[in-house]
Amino acid sequence: MASIAAHLRDILILPFTVTVIVPYFNYDSNDYRIPETVYLKVLGLIIGLAGLALFFYTVFLFKTVGKGTLAPWSEKQKLVVRGPYRYCRNPMITGVLFILIGEALALHSVSIFVWAFCFFIINTTYFLLSEEPALDKKFGEDYKEYKKHVSRWIPRLTPYRQNQAS
Repeated sequence: MASIAAHLRDILILPFTVTVIVPYFNYDSNDYRIPETVYLKVLGLIIGLAGLALFFYTVFLFKTVGKGTLAPWSEKQKLVVRGPYRYCRNPMITGVLFILIGEALALHSVSIFVWAFCFFIINTTYFLLSEEPALDKKFGEDYKEYKKHVSRWIPRLTPYRQNQAS
């Protein structure tokens, strides 16, 4: 099982870079701005906090169920099909996207919205070309069945249960 230090390292390398470092260097207070209203700022904070909660819950599931970290270079021992993974296949990335969208709204920044869109495209491409084929190979029929019933991005209305009938 991955250590707490490994989890912290991978959080700093990946989501911290995506949600703090890249927006910091892309943010320009003079760029085209979303209208500044207190409602958008509050909405951004709510969305960002929801994303943060979703992200940390999925990291917890990777540690306790998957026996690995969030990083692609960290081998997971088990397929994680609990919690938000019963509704969509990539809730961790959804959490990070919510954090970015929350930041964009709270800071009234179009450049952070553009970065969120780019992050989504990069991850979708990575999932299609690398992660999903690797999960097919590692977890076989369990992953194929899961993938057949649970969408990459659009959440199910009811939770997926392993070994459910087609």
